[in-house]
Amino acid sequence: MKRNEGTVDRIIRLAVGAVLIWVGLWPLNGLQAAVLGIVVAVIGLILVITGITGYCALYSLLGISTRRE
Repeated sequence: MKRNEGTVDRIIRLAVGAVLIWVGLWPLNGLQAAVLGIVVAVIGLILVITGITGYCALYSLLGISTRRE
């Protein structure tokens, strides 16, 4: 897996991912709210993982790279 995310892209992913995890894990009432919270937290986790690794599979599929060579 070749890195395809630039530094700014990675920082934004880490920040947004951390916020989404925090919001997603906030205690909510009701089943629908809990399921939505889990979905939001998982999206946040994916953003954090891609921010740490510097690789985004969707970018690879679309042929996008924000990393300077």
